[in-house]
Amino acid sequence: MGVTSSLRRNNKSFLRIFMVLVLSCIPGRTNLCSNNSVTTPIDLPIRSSLDSLDLEGYISFNDVHNASKDFGNRYQLPPLAVLHPRSVSDISTMVRHIVHLGSTSNLTVAARGHGHSLQGQALAHQGVVINMESLRSLDIKIHKGKQPYVDVSGGESWINILRETLKYGLSPKSWTDYLHLTVGGTLSNAGISGQAFKYGPQINNVYQLEIVTGKGEVMTCSEKQNSELFHSVLGGLGQFGIITRARIALGPAPHMVKWIRVLYSDFSVFSRDQEHLITKKNGFDYVEGFVTVNRTDLLDNWRSSFSPNDSTGASQFKSEGKTLYCLEVVKYYNLEEANSMHQEVEQLLSELSYIQSTLFSSEVPYIEFLDRVHIAEIKLRAKGLWEVPHPWLNLLIPKSSIFEFATEVFNNILTSNNNGPILIYPVNQSKWNKHTSLITPDEDIFYLVAFLPSAVPNPNSGTNNLEYLLRQNQKVLNFCAEANINVKQYLPHYETQREWRSHFGNRWETFAKRKHVYDPLAILAPGHRIFQKATQLSPIQLL
Repeated sequence: MGVTSSLRRNNKSFLRIFMVLVLSCIPGRTNLCSNNSVTTPIDLPIRSSLDSLDLEGYISFNDVHNASKDFGNRYQLPPLAVLHPRSVSDISTMVRHIVHLGSTSNLTVAARGHGHSLQGQALAHQGVVINMESLRSLDIKIHKGKQPYVDVSGGESWINILRETLKYGLSPKSWTDYLHLTVGGTLSNAGISGQAFKYGPQINNVYQLEIVTGKGEVMTCSEKQNSELFHSVLGGLGQFGIITRARIALGPAPHMVKWIRVLYSDFSVFSRDQEHLITKKNGFDYVEGFVTVNRTDLLDNWRSSFSPNDSTGASQFKSEGKTLYCLEVVKYYNLEEANSMHQEVEQLLSELSYIQSTLFSSEVPYIEFLDRVHIAEIKLRAKGLWEVPHPWLNLLIPKSSIFEFATEVFNNILTSNNNGPILIYPVNQSKWNKHTSLITPDEDIFYLVAFLPSAVPNPNSGTNNLEYLLRQNQKVLNFCAEANINVKQYLPHYETQREWRSHFGNRWETFAKRKHVYDPLAILAPGHRIFQKATQLSPIQLL
């Protein structure tokens, strides 16, 4: 009787889907063809099946333009539909439905926050893009105590979290340089900025997650509960589940920051000082750096935001024709601590070997410093220079190879960096959780080197066009390969099985096994091109 009853239920489910598919093919039953993307007869029954789902939010088949591109602005891959969820149940329902369709459809799912991926990772061509920002909740729950934390939606932005936690004198400990990103997006990668040497990346500062797996299951996980899923998802490139909620560690928030920049002409001295600072227990709270190649009037440009310590010396300093290295550091403080802060900063600076005439500093509110990139974004948007191709390249370089890398790349491969900044700073491996899916070089100290150009058309020169910048990136990668530098990409993008296996190294088998456990049909995050959706004829495939 039990088997017969089960068969009847399965038959009824099949008949319901079958009728939806049949009815969707009858002219006049739907108005799904009024879409900017190309519609095929095969799409219609799939669309109708999606449209029949019982959701608190809604599905859009027409307004898919924004979900067709990302910040990298190099790919235009329209999805079949965009889900605007109002609940976690909406996401689970959608994923379960696509799993149920199985190989009868090519539907895949991409969770999209602010769309800040670079190589189409947030896209799902002819699949379903989930607009995670629709999941935002006004209910950002802050818990004070010995170990304060905040519970937030995976679609919440870090800038909103900062504004809300500051009301309680608290804030997250680790950041990204740009705060207008979603929690789920950065935790699926790592979340790195100048505080990472002290607190590790953002994925090291999470107590708990709520996940919708590739099977549509809603699961809560932490270090002690469903720990394998917890570690898989953190830095897991969206391959194992969609982050719908996160519990993030908080710490005391300062009122102000002392923000300092100094220059070096010798990379070995520059890197030595950076490494010295990230090993001090009571040093600066933020340590980054950047490279300038043949920049004109560099220090004059700083004057709009910083004050020189030696105005005459700064005016006489010439940056053009040189490769220079800027150390950028910050010390947090409260207003009543200003005097002691200044003494601490003077002591820290006395231990460094920078060019004395290039010391610039500023004192700004904590939130203004953390949201500094957004100010630049507003200016670029006003000039129409934000929504352009961004062929960025982010690399993690082991300390043992950083001098060799810098010598070749900054002196020979690059001729200028007028098209965008180049960040470079070290972090401590000891502050990073080795159990997450994030792949880093296997050394105690490694460097993030981020090439962040914008491909802005220039009628007078070909140096800023997209093809030139992509070739430059490839030259950097080719050099690393030829020099046998154990470089790892951050925000990785590869095209072949060999490259992905090389990236993961001896952790590839574990990564692939976990994919099979949590997303057996490989429907999640297709834009990374790691796995291909499984069919009836073959198991999960690597592209």
